[in-house]
Amino acid sequence: MKDEILSRVQKAFPLTPRPFEAIANELGIAEDEVLSVLNEQKEAGIIRQTSAIFDTKRLGYKSSLVAFEVDENDIDKAVAILNAHPGISHNYERNHDFNIWFTIAIEPQSDYTLEETVARLAELSGAKDFIILPTLKLFKINVKLDTTGKDAKKEKVKKVKHKEIEITPLYKEVIRLTQYDIDFVKEPFKKVVDTLGISYEEYFDILSKLQDAGVMRRFASILNHRKAGFNANAMVVWDVEEGQKGEEIGAKAAAFSAVSHCYLRPKYPNWPYNLFTMVHGKTHDETNSIIEEMAREIPTNNYMPLYSSREFKKVRIEYFTPAFREWEEKYMEKSA
Repeated sequence: MKDEILSRVQKAFPLTPRPFEAIANELGIAEDEVLSVLNEQKEAGIIRQTSAIFDTKRLGYKSSLVAFEVDENDIDKAVAILNAHPGISHNYERNHDFNIWFTIAIEPQSDYTLEETVARLAELSGAKDFIILPTLKLFKINVKLDTTGKDAKKEKVKKVKHKEIEITPLYKEVIRLTQYDIDFVKEPFKKVVDTLGISYEEYFDILSKLQDAGVMRRFASILNHRKAGFNANAMVVWDVEEGQKGEEIGAKAAAFSAVSHCYLRPKYPNWPYNLFTMVHGKTHDETNSIIEEMAREIPTNNYMPLYSSREFKKVRIEYFTPAFREWEEKYMEKSA
């Protein structure tokens, strides 16, 4: 039953006053059993966080994947500098000359461009070279590990047309409070609702509107891959055609259930790969088997699995906090 519960909380989380009661009713067990399992898994570090997952770009932040080439002897210094930036949420060492890979975001009201920020980080960390790889086309971002072994190999990736929305001060406060980890208690949203001074009905209505607008991707639990038994996670990069053909290939890659992230990104003279897929498996053999199956279906000139050898940082960006401004004031030099 533990695996079923973990599978369920990664998917469409019930946005109700007592979500764990709703999950218990679905699974035919007691609410207390659901809470007990989830608290055990959180204590063991298998559940990393349970909260709203917001779309950085829909909130006005500029973001990108970035790769640094850093001398082996300078990695610790570079990682300390990079991890201090509040917009760097993921940071890994991978098996390539471009050995440090991270995602970075800067806030909407920043005085600097993302490119200026990355260049400053490269200077501070002593990077020998770097490439900036913004998203040109997003096909999928949905981390759901198959804890039951029952998920189908392929899944339908829905295309959603988002509604426009105005982020009012109340909506901004809802986002600020809902981005943090909830407790596994019978009424996990009560603290936020009480802080906001609104009803459950109004709170869930706002979350629904944020989701319809694509500002909130979903509310879900995110597992720690390795502690959940998924020890072979590869960022597979593919050299595929550009334009419409590349978009068709990307959609085909995104359909694999083991793929959690799928994007088209730019090519460079020193980087010919433009399709990026994150593939998750419990062993290298399992992951390599999935990659080989994908390669049989994806028209590609070449592809390369980049396994993460070390995880330096994996957190959620904290939106609408002063941390971004404070970092810029400390590290960015004002233009003359």
